[in-house]
Amino acid sequence: MLELYVDGASAGNPGKSGIGIFIKGEGHHIKISEPIEPTDNHSAEFQALIKGLKEAAQLTTGIVSARSDSQIVVMAVEKEFVKNEKYQPYLQQILELTKTFDFFFIKWIPDEQNRAADALAREAIRRH
Repeated sequence: MLELYVDGASAGNPGKSGIGIFIKGEGHHIKISEPIEPTDNHSAEFQALIKGLKEAAQLTTGIVSARSDSQIVVMAVEKEFVKNEKYQPYLQQILELTKTFDFFFIKWIPDEQNRAADALAREAIRRH
């Protein structure tokens, strides 16, 4: 099983943005910190999950357990619905990506349990 921790961050709304991804399990220990186009925080969170799922798909088709401190992202994926049309394309892409795994779970976690991904996202902003 892969554990996928994701976080998106924006310095401003919108502003400089970055994503952080931490993948562990099945012998992997991967950290990704990537600047993205300036955007709002929620969009950055969705983009972080998309990038994380793409990375996980290169490693396994088995079980992926994603963790995010973004309630909007976790609820959208769990319900397969997002009210704000702006986030609909992100959700559709996420749902397509999750179909590539035998089992996919997503769980909301508090900020303090997502420090690795958060640090990577903030590092990405500083590199903008």
